[in-house]
Amino acid sequence: MRILVLGRTGYLGRHVVAHLRGLPDTHLPEAGRSSTGAGADLRVDLAADSPDRLAKAMAEAAPDAVINCAGATGGDAVTLAEVNARGPAALCAALRQAAPRARLVHLGSAAEYGPGEPGTKVTETAATRPLGPYGATKLAGTAAVTASGLDAVVLRVGNPVGPGAPPTGLPGRVAALLREAGAATATGTGTGTGTMLRLGDLSAYRDFVDVRDVARAAVLAVTATGPLPAVLNIGGGEAVRVRDLVHMLARRAGFGGRIEEDTGAAGGSARSAAVSWQCSDITAAGEALGWRPSYTLEESLAALWAHGGAGTGDTDAPGRDATGTEGDRAP
Repeated sequence: MRILVLGRTGYLGRHVVAHLRGLPDTHLPEAGRSSTGAGADLRVDLAADSPDRLAKAMAEAAPDAVINCAGATGGDAVTLAEVNARGPAALCAALRQAAPRARLVHLGSAAEYGPGEPGTKVTETAATRPLGPYGATKLAGTAAVTASGLDAVVLRVGNPVGPGAPPTGLPGRVAALLREAGAATATGTGTGTGTMLRLGDLSAYRDFVDVRDVARAAVLAVTATGPLPAVLNIGGGEAVRVRDLVHMLARRAGFGGRIEEDTGAAGGSARSAAVSWQCSDITAAGEALGWRPSYTLEESLAALWAHGGAGTGDTDAPGRDATGTEGDRAP
């Protein structure tokens, strides 16, 4: 089976590729926005290439399936629109032309739902009311995929956490700050229990899911027989107060200082305050894919901390190839 992974250098893409490599009789043609000069590499830039150019790349790759992990979690509205909205639309047009029978698995975001009702888990049929450009552009990408007429499914991913989490997301950012605080203490520039970590508002609830579970869901979706629902929620299925996650990670790091919340601190997000609750109902993914999360949040945070540092999210350009959730890209 030939499976083309787009956004393979990003946080989610790297884990998806790692899972796919464990499948027998699977070939993974390489594609990226920049060419390394190797004859087998394909240059694919969803944000800039014309559908005709993308169709030529798809014809050359001849995929049985495509997993689109490419996306922008940061940048201005133009960047977000180019990558998150225009990109999936152009990809669908190219696949219709060059590989109409290929299955497309597209990674969307729970930010497409917008604010949730406290105490309620949102299903795939819920209204979508994104508050900002990130969620809105991800929703536009989902609309392009679901209306494409292709054999396609959108996985609406919650807040990814786990090994290699980039500093563009809250867990990776907090891990980086904790490492800085630990380094300061070790070099004598910090004072251990006197060290203070100042973060933004941590009162919101989020649905965290291990990045390895997201990758496993993508692999199950791309290899499933028969048609799949148009959209499937992929999350932890539980709402966790962001403050609790931060304190769990601080304990894992052995941080003995103070954690203060300041909505005016650098990185404090008005979006987090506006979206105070997000939690996904993951029943449909269990029924369609036989998928459920296999890692607890404690295990995910342990793996994040043991990884040795936050990832970059993308080796080519910051902010791309990583799926995040509205309001949680920096604490």
